Amino acid sequence: MVKRDEINNIIVTGKSGAGKQPRIDVLVKEFGLTQLSTGNIFREYVGAFDSSGFRGDLERFYDAEKDTFVPDEVIESAIREQLPDLEDVRPVLLGLKAKYFMNSGKFVPNHSTNELFTEYFAKQDYRGYVLDGYPRTPDQAAYLLDLVKEKGSSVDLVIIVNNSDKLIIERTMGRRICPSCKKVYHVQFKPSKDGVHCDDCGAELIQRADDTENKIKVRLSEYYDKVIPTLDILEEAGIPVVQVEGNLEEFTEENVRRSVMEKIEPLLE
Repeated sequence: MVKRDEINNIIVTGKSGAGKQPRIDVLVKEFGLTQLSTGNIFREYVGAFDSSGFRGDLERFYDAEKDTFVPDEVIESAIREQLPDLEDVRPVLLGLKAKYFMNSGKFVPNHSTNELFTEYFAKQDYRGYVLDGYPRTPDQAAYLLDLVKEKGSSVDLVIIVNNSDKLIIERTMGRRICPSCKKVYHVQFKPSKDGVHCDDCGAELIQRADDTENKIKVRLSEYYDKVIPTLDILEEAGIPVVQVEGNLEEFTEENVRRSVMEKIEPLLE
């Protein structure tokens, strides 16, 4: 059993496009948590790097033989040399690393993902989050379990949003994103008021470049290969795992809330 007012972190996972965001919205509202998405972390740090004005070949900062970046001190020195008036180097340094992988198209190794995640996770003393998109590999799961133990925090629940591959492809291709505030909509299940612009900031909604059928199928394959073994590690650590149905007969806010809370309530004190 988990005390409702002592929940530190909840992981929400599932196939890409299963319908995680509406369930995350429920948890944020019900438990006062903050959504922490690895995708948004990468985009935020890349944004900090891009806006800094740093120029140069990023390849020189990556040691291909050791499959890791050169020491942070070397990267920081190069940044300060080019941008002497920069007050906070750290976000730019992390953004440089994220940008390197984005440009190269290489798979982001666990140690780099862990570094970017931890930097952000620490902002709220390693607690108070709904973790979205992390951990996605067994190594990341083991790292997270060690980290929360070291910091006196915890992962209290894992929620898996289930949906069929066919429905996921249909659902994901209808997803729309606000490029400004990153709010997520869906043309059928969660449209904005006018169907074109973000309700919060007014920016025109876009479809992600990777929300095509072929790329969705690649992500589904990755889920079976990497995420399923990751969930096994979390469950073996004694963390309660809850299965939530992603496809509802009638998709309303109340039905989504009920579908989540009916599964969680029996585990809460």
